[in-house]
Amino acid sequence: MIWKFRHAVVRAPTESFAGGLTSAGLGEPDVRLARAQHAAYCEALHSCGLEVHALAPDERYPDGTFVEDTAIVTERVAITTRPGAPSRLGEVPSVAEALSRIRGDLYEIVAPGSVDGGDICEVDDHYFIGLSARTNDEGARQLINILRAHGYSASTINIRANRRLLHLKSGIAYLGERRLLLSSDFPVVPELSRYHLLRTPPDEDYAANCVRIYERVLIPSGYPHFAEMVRRLGLAAIPLDMSEFRKMDGGLSCLSLRF
Repeated sequence: MIWKFRHAVVRAPTESFAGGLTSAGLGEPDVRLARAQHAAYCEALHSCGLEVHALAPDERYPDGTFVEDTAIVTERVAITTRPGAPSRLGEVPSVAEALSRIRGDLYEIVAPGSVDGGDICEVDDHYFIGLSARTNDEGARQLINILRAHGYSASTINIRANRRLLHLKSGIAYLGERRLLLSSDFPVVPELSRYHLLRTPPDEDYAANCVRIYERVLIPSGYPHFAEMVRRLGLAAIPLDMSEFRKMDGGLSCLSLRF
């Protein structure tokens, strides 16, 4: 099961964090508060039983705390991505070095392909790949070939028409037992028809980016209806303040590579 993780790779926000890419329009983040929120996030990962591997912040890359975009790590293969934003390409080598120490040999997405890890939703042995402003068709093609060579299946979902969805996982999360959580405006596509679909209330769409780890679900704080939904599924909800990361278009899954 993809939510039964053992490791998490993280990177704390830099002093330059406010200089990162964003279209949220929610104001400038408080770096000190972002670091406190990140520390609480790491503690939550640790409390769920994960070994947390912290990379050093790099002031050259204000978006570097969103480490999920730089790699895709599965049980059988690890792949470094090629982020769709040119300013983020330099984040990949340090992540690759860390992953190689834990996992050994890595595959990679190469030009002209681009893939952001936030566009990849793992559902058991199947991978949904979001075609977005950051993940192009060539990147998806390369990723599908690598995944299929290692016994996985994969398919694409085009989210480019939905301007609210920066990444696929801005609006979808796997909660295990063939249950997919979708934001209220996530596109209805045939690829999802074989799963049990849950929807967030329209005013709680940000909560669609959540992370299941064993019998717990990390959720952003401030979304009581979604928290109750999680509890009705028999899972424990762990609310975490994500206010400063939301200002930079980030969510809970963005802050770690879990495997």
